[in-house]
Amino acid sequence: MSEPALPPLIEVIRRHGLEPRKALGQNFLLDARLTLRIARATGDLTGVNVVEIGPGPGGLTRAILAAGAARVVAVERDERCVAALAELAEAYPGRLEIVSGDALALDAASLVSAPRRIVANLPYNVATPLLIGWLRQIGEWQALGLMFQKEVADRLTAKPRSKAYGRLSILTQWLTEADSAFDIPPGAFMPPPKVTSSVVVFRPRPEPLAPADFATLEKVTAAAFGQRRKMLRGSLKTLGLDAEALCRAAGVEPTARAEELDIAQFCALARLVGG
Repeated sequence: MSEPALPPLIEVIRRHGLEPRKALGQNFLLDARLTLRIARATGDLTGVNVVEIGPGPGGLTRAILAAGAARVVAVERDERCVAALAELAEAYPGRLEIVSGDALALDAASLVSAPRRIVANLPYNVATPLLIGWLRQIGEWQALGLMFQKEVADRLTAKPRSKAYGRLSILTQWLTEADSAFDIPPGAFMPPPKVTSSVVVFRPRPEPLAPADFATLEKVTAAAFGQRRKMLRGSLKTLGLDAEALCRAAGVEPTARAEELDIAQFCALARLVGG
């Protein structure tokens, strides 16, 4: 099937008065080669239903559709962008649905049937809470292909004993195989952000790396890394338990610091705290 003839994205932006808004974390990506690369980051989209968050004027949306996605549901809270996206929906009859609303308030998995993926250039100001929410239901997704600030991407993929390793690294890698796919320089965006961006691909593990309760693991890692320069016998006191006894029961040295523990060790701590 041939692709519909679409007007240049910059023309759509001008016609609809879509000046990017800082309050909404908007930085529009106009390079069609880059958007297609993001669309394909999780692999072949043929027959896959895709949720996109924060499509803006639809640059990445175009690429996801062109890459063969069976259906795309684009969630956009900026009403100015909805009209521009509606034109794109007309060009791809029955394949693009626009949902006007806040992605943080939506159950993304309920928007499309399986097989489903999320592909998105996330608004930086809500990227982390969105990811945490999707990790809680990671079994619903084939894969996630998401753009973050490079600093956040580095945290998501960091290994123990590195400066970037922390709560996000553990929660993410406990449930998924997370890999940084490629970086995108500031100059590719309108307006250019002050930071480099990175696309990260997440593939759900068949089973978590070790048994643990999500909320408890979140609580334990938040306590441990909340005072990351302290030894665990100090930082874990905020859990209201005997931190030294907790560490010893988990087979962890109380004098270790949070960044020295691997994911399995944090899971052991979480199982004891959850009791």
